[in-house]
Amino acid sequence: MTGSDTGPAPSGPVGVFDSGLGGLTVLRAVRDRLPRESTVYLGDTARVPYGPKAADTIRRYALEATDFLVDKRVKAIVIACNTATARALPDVQDRAGVPVLGVVEPGGRAAATASASGRIGVIGTRGTVSSRAYSRVIHHCRPDAEVFEQACPLFVPLVEEGWTDDDVTRLAAQRYLEPLLEKGIDTLVLACTHYPLLKPLLSELVGPGIQLIDSAESTAAALDDLLSAAGLSSSREEQPGASYYVTDEAARFDLLARRLLGEEVDHLEMVSVDSTG
Repeated sequence: MTGSDTGPAPSGPVGVFDSGLGGLTVLRAVRDRLPRESTVYLGDTARVPYGPKAADTIRRYALEATDFLVDKRVKAIVIACNTATARALPDVQDRAGVPVLGVVEPGGRAAATASASGRIGVIGTRGTVSSRAYSRVIHHCRPDAEVFEQACPLFVPLVEEGWTDDDVTRLAAQRYLEPLLEKGIDTLVLACTHYPLLKPLLSELVGPGIQLIDSAESTAAALDDLLSAAGLSSSREEQPGASYYVTDEAARFDLLARRLLGEEVDHLEMVSVDSTG
């Protein structure tokens, strides 16, 4: 499936997809940066987390999400999932027929710029860490950097459960962060869009000497540049639209989305995007 023959229109919405609710951190940054843009959000809550799954499975999920968003006539797509970006960005770009932006490159560039010592830690899902996608971006921007990566497979289910300030989460975070702190990092990349929801806890554990980098604001800035360069920026004056779709647990997602976005979620619908079912 590809975009329409006439190409995307500036009046069309921006599509954003993630494995669950974590991508709402990116959506919030996009809407803050680009208040005139309408958005369509897809959370694949039936199949979260993506991180432990095989690369081919993640690519299939990402392409199914792409097809769904293209059917909504989006003018651009943001892959608000580090694992899907690391495993499927070129495939989504080939499929979509509209501009596609992932979260890895903006986040990696921000970390390379922010670090004073060049000793950079990266925490993410198993899929993101095993892909080495952040290391490649950081080393491209800063060849002298030392990058230390740590998979944190418990974080996504804990965040999805709402346990962002819980003793279990604190113990897991201490265990995951210890080897990175021993390396003397001065910058820590939150290489999963769920992880900014743990930022208060992580900031406390790493201390004030370590900068936390999440890619949401960097991705929103990159999207702004991309839309402008492509002549796709919206000039609408009326209130932009916002639609939300999930593949499971719509009621729970609704509560979490309201909390994260600080506003009512007017259009929320449960859908299926699984092409095998």
